Amino acid sequence: MKQIKLQKLDQPIRSAIRLASSKSESNRALIIQALAKENIVLQNLSEARDTQTMMRLLKSQDKELDVLDAGTTMRFLLAYCTVARPGSTLKGTPRMHQRPVKLLVDALSQLGAKVKYIENEGFPPVLLEGLPEGQQQATVSIRGDVSSQYISALLMIAPTLPQGLKLSLEGKVGSRPYISMTLGLMQRFGIKYRWEENIITVEAQAYKSGDYTIESDWSGASYWYSLVALAEDAEVKLLGLRKDSLQGDIAIVEIMEKLGVVSEFDEEGVLLKKKEAAQEFHYDFSDCPDLAQTVAVTCAAKGIPCTMTGLESLRIKETDRIAALRQELNKMGASLLEDKNTWELKAGRNPQTIEGLQIHTYEDHRMAMAFAPLSALMEMVIDEPDVVVKSYPGFWKDLDQAGVKSEIKDA
Repeated sequence: MKQIKLQKLDQPIRSAIRLASSKSESNRALIIQALAKENIVLQNLSEARDTQTMMRLLKSQDKELDVLDAGTTMRFLLAYCTVARPGSTLKGTPRMHQRPVKLLVDALSQLGAKVKYIENEGFPPVLLEGLPEGQQQATVSIRGDVSSQYISALLMIAPTLPQGLKLSLEGKVGSRPYISMTLGLMQRFGIKYRWEENIITVEAQAYKSGDYTIESDWSGASYWYSLVALAEDAEVKLLGLRKDSLQGDIAIVEIMEKLGVVSEFDEEGVLLKKKEAAQEFHYDFSDCPDLAQTVAVTCAAKGIPCTMTGLESLRIKETDRIAALRQELNKMGASLLEDKNTWELKAGRNPQTIEGLQIHTYEDHRMAMAFAPLSALMEMVIDEPDVVVKSYPGFWKDLDQAGVKSEIKDA
């Protein structure tokens, strides 16, 4: 097993970081590009493994497509292959075969799609037989509270369906900004839609040609906000971010305003500066669940009591992120208590008194990066550092550039 040993930060941070490109935008744009009959040019595509996997599979002529551990790729390709590449089989890693796709398959079935589960009902691998009898209906219902990726997958294929799509979102809608991101990108390539209450209507129409430059990744920005919040003296300029971003994780700006970081935007990006933090913190992460790990670690390290809601979808990510967070926060003396879909974080002892902290990453890129900012306060070890290639391949190099020295070794 590989490990990375992070030295305790021993100097002020003054750095400019060009973040990795957004894999969320990249993966959506790639599906739209593949569905379009006109030419779409994409620039600044993400180097994340998930996006590279998406690009490779979209170009592949193979009938069997291995998405590895890329959940977004699995879900988007499931819908895409139904309309564009019937006869395809989608598979992935053992963990991917534990991540449900039943809600999306059921929705596609309402349209008339034929999908066969190869091993376990409701989970990959799956054989996609397309729409053998054509589109059976235009109206589809799907729960809105599990994964917005199911919804985005359906929306992107909607314009290509002969009858279009009228998508009814049942119950509470989680990760709403990710749905808005999908619709915003579709709109940039000529698609018109209506979103009235919990119903999204997309008529049959064609994607138009165009150029688009992928924005830097706001999810990746969150780890830098955490580092600035925890460091004694830090200013970091994050390049390539937009104040009018389509990405839901721009919510980190509002969140970190309360946890000790102020954001100053200009044409290049955003400058992060320290400020006084609040004494306690409460937040609903329904629209930005990928930020929860970073915020939990930041609050635990700063000794800020924190109450969080909207974490339900974290159980079906790369790992059960709630269980993983609870386990690793315990090593800091912090506890994460659950009561009726509300999670209360109680901070433990001063992190600077902790010696020999070793963080397990559970094959989850966000576990590694969420805990890495603790290096502002202590020396630490993180297992399996290569997991960051899933979304932010240059993370450790960027951290070193900012002044956090590290050494990769075999355990």
